[in-house]
Amino acid sequence: MTLPGWLRADGEGAILAVRVTPKAAADAVDGPVTMADGATWLAVRVRAAPDKGAANAAVAATIARALGVRKSGVALVSGGTARLKRFRVDRAPRDVLAALGGEA
Repeated sequence: MTLPGWLRADGEGAILAVRVTPKAAADAVDGPVTMADGATWLAVRVRAAPDKGAANAAVAATIARALGVRKSGVALVSGGTARLKRFRVDRAPRDVLAALGGEA
């Protein structure tokens, strides 16, 4: 299986490359977005402001809800203060794709 650019395998889990939009109208996983440099990221928007980790926690919760895993099954790997972040999830990449409607 060929994985989209925003997703890679990591042991029995997966790493998601996420582009976050804080202070949005709703919490949602919007799907892949291609940046000007050609890199693909998974767009996630959250209502929380980027203050004291609130947005990071909201992104983790939004991803967990979209993938059907516990909040503890989603962890920030890098990008704590950046808009572009990487999260590790306790789901196989093929299951991540299936949960997000096969978005590639």
